[in-house]
Amino acid sequence: MAAAISIICNFPLHSHTSIFLNITFPPSHRIRSSKSCFFRFSRICVVSSHTNPKILKPNRRSRYGQPLSPYDSDSDEDDDSFEDEDDDDISTSDDESLDVRVSAQDRQRLKFQNATNIRRDSHHHSEGGSNAKLGHRRQTPEITQDYREKEARGSLAKDRFSHLAEELDLDERWYPLLDYLSTFGFKDSHFIQMYERHMPSLQINKSSAQERLEFLLSVGVKHKDIRKIILRQPQLLEYTVENNLKSHVTFLTSLGIPDSRIGQIITATPSLFSYSVENSLKPTVTYLLEEVGIEKNDLAKVVQLSPQILVQRINTSWTARFNFLTRELNAPRDSIVKMVRKHPQLLHYSIEDGLLPRINFFRSIGMRNSEIVKVLTSITQVFSLSLEGNLKPKYSYLVNELGNEVRSLTKYPMYLSLSLDQRIRPRHMFLVSLKRAPKGPFPLSSLVPTDESFCQQWARTSVDKYLDFRRRLLLKELARKYERR
Repeated sequence: MAAAISIICNFPLHSHTSIFLNITFPPSHRIRSSKSCFFRFSRICVVSSHTNPKILKPNRRSRYGQPLSPYDSDSDEDDDSFEDEDDDDISTSDDESLDVRVSAQDRQRLKFQNATNIRRDSHHHSEGGSNAKLGHRRQTPEITQDYREKEARGSLAKDRFSHLAEELDLDERWYPLLDYLSTFGFKDSHFIQMYERHMPSLQINKSSAQERLEFLLSVGVKHKDIRKIILRQPQLLEYTVENNLKSHVTFLTSLGIPDSRIGQIITATPSLFSYSVENSLKPTVTYLLEEVGIEKNDLAKVVQLSPQILVQRINTSWTARFNFLTRELNAPRDSIVKMVRKHPQLLHYSIEDGLLPRINFFRSIGMRNSEIVKVLTSITQVFSLSLEGNLKPKYSYLVNELGNEVRSLTKYPMYLSLSLDQRIRPRHMFLVSLKRAPKGPFPLSSLVPTDESFCQQWARTSVDKYLDFRRRLLLKELARKYERR
């Protein structure tokens, strides 16, 4: 009776390849009677768990007939061999045959062994990768720390703005920007205001917003003013540095505005960046020079006094106010131009609620149109003073306490620009206390000079003594106002 033995061979070069041999021995009586012994390879099966999915081809030859490796290369581009399907079987003698079928038991054993090899190699690879990662972390702890800090900041930002997201339709991708803006003092109420006014401004990438705000800081905008600027003009976060911000700053510099004042102008008028330099700002400057009559040397001063003049409809505002002052006061053009040069805010004031009520006040105290024009040309900012809280109390003190007539205002229009509590009343009462106040109308000229000149020329005492008197007087006035409440 024939005996059979199975042999499994593993090739060290290809750790995932096994060859299963089923050898059948002839009966014992044939072995003893025969000088030579033949073994029959009844089953030969090549099983591979190689990572290359291509089928093993054991009889591959090149086009020149040279034997090739049974393994396909990873790339077919350099494979010049031609394969003949008829030659794929192994050459054997007439007594030998190839049976590539594998029994279920052998197949299960091979499957188990291959799976064990794969797990072993996989475990080795995993340990190597893990050790490599750990080694990399040990070599660069600052990267790991930075990553952890970013994760912590992201988690904190998510926790902080989660309740805000419930009120607004916020995307988590906006959180880094909100967190960055918080460094400028932004609170939830400010974000709601920005969302309602211009929601796309909250969708800006944090790095882009940071670049733009850092540019504004570099040209003189104060850190404490960033919040005010963004709340007034949230679109500013969308304006690029190269295509917008720089060109507008260059334009302001071309007008003769010093670098030290650029930040103040931006803070006062952040909407400046929403106007085209070529199509809006430059035409406005041209109109001020050619139509209004502002001298080129005065242009920078005018813009610094009222940056808003660059972003208003200058032709409409100028024409309306020029026609009003000409018709109402018969003011000459030169006087009106001087008013605009000294106080360009004049072009912003309402005619019905600003200019006309103050002109009527001067008329009510007995001033003629020519006198009003003289006062307005000299102190144009009286248009910005409150009637009830400033102009009327000053006039009352002028007449009742200082004993002056209204005509004195045409000689000393500066009186209307001085503070009643900080300048006019303290100096008058200080001279009265020293018994150095002249008889008759109080000289308004004593109210104009500095404290040092006033004490030296009029009071003839030390500045410290006058300042102490003024301090005590102010405290009394505050106490009196508090009692009235």
